[in-house]
Amino acid sequence: MKYDIRLKIVYEYRSAVIDARHLLRVRPVSDAAQTARNVRVVIEPRAGEHQRDGDFFGNDVDTIAFFVPQTELCVVMEAVVAVQRARPRLETTPDIETLASDALATRSANGASPLHHLGPSRRIAPFADLTAYVAETLVEDARPAGLAVMALTKRIREEFAYDPAATSVGTSVAEAFAQKRGVCQDFSHVMIAGLRGNGIPARYVSGFLRTEPPKGQPRLEGADAMHAWVDVWLGDDAGWVGFDPTNGIVAGDDHIVVAVGRDYSDALPIAGSFVTAGPQKTDHFVDVIPIG
Repeated sequence: MKYDIRLKIVYEYRSAVIDARHLLRVRPVSDAAQTARNVRVVIEPRAGEHQRDGDFFGNDVDTIAFFVPQTELCVVMEAVVAVQRARPRLETTPDIETLASDALATRSANGASPLHHLGPSRRIAPFADLTAYVAETLVEDARPAGLAVMALTKRIREEFAYDPAATSVGTSVAEAFAQKRGVCQDFSHVMIAGLRGNGIPARYVSGFLRTEPPKGQPRLEGADAMHAWVDVWLGDDAGWVGFDPTNGIVAGDDHIVVAVGRDYSDALPIAGSFVTAGPQKTDHFVDVIPIG
């Protein structure tokens, strides 16, 4: 499937920003499952410094800095992305116990290693109640780990309510789990924390969802903004496989990856620091249009 994608992020400052430095993770990745072409990032006002680089997890990062006063920042990313994601063979994955043991035995230390996605991170810390909740599904029987994670994905979809008014960007995993309401970021953090608590490597994925569903299929939740889902490491053969707990499905050709990391902090579309006074306002606009 091929998509024409446009992301617009706007910040408005009540008082002028006099010094600002930001990291942008807005460019879709190119890998075995998707190819990004004609990628263009436009920044207004023009940055005093602008460099492109990659981070530890392989994300494409634009580093920008401003040295003159500004009252607004606008970032626009446009790209054409082709996605052809193979359907994972969940039934051929190891069982949960074997998978957890294999993860600990991994010797690779690069950004894609499961070792970096087993423990606590800045926004995620496993805790007993959530670990037990997830264990109920994972160890229900001796089925392959891929099928167990799929069952967990569907359980979160069924038992958690999609409610944008229920949480904010600062809502903790414990709070989201307790109220079982929130958005894709909350559900992804809950699922990651629960899996890590049971020894299963899981990472956060930031990206886009197809806006227009195929004929006869329901519209997916979260398609009007940047979306989040979970990659789970299912062994050396299967590798990282995407699961979308917001919609209870395996990530497929409707999912376009932009960035991955231990949690939302590693995959923020825009991060950094600036000097100003007073509040700020931000808006995100996303268009994902199928073109063939």
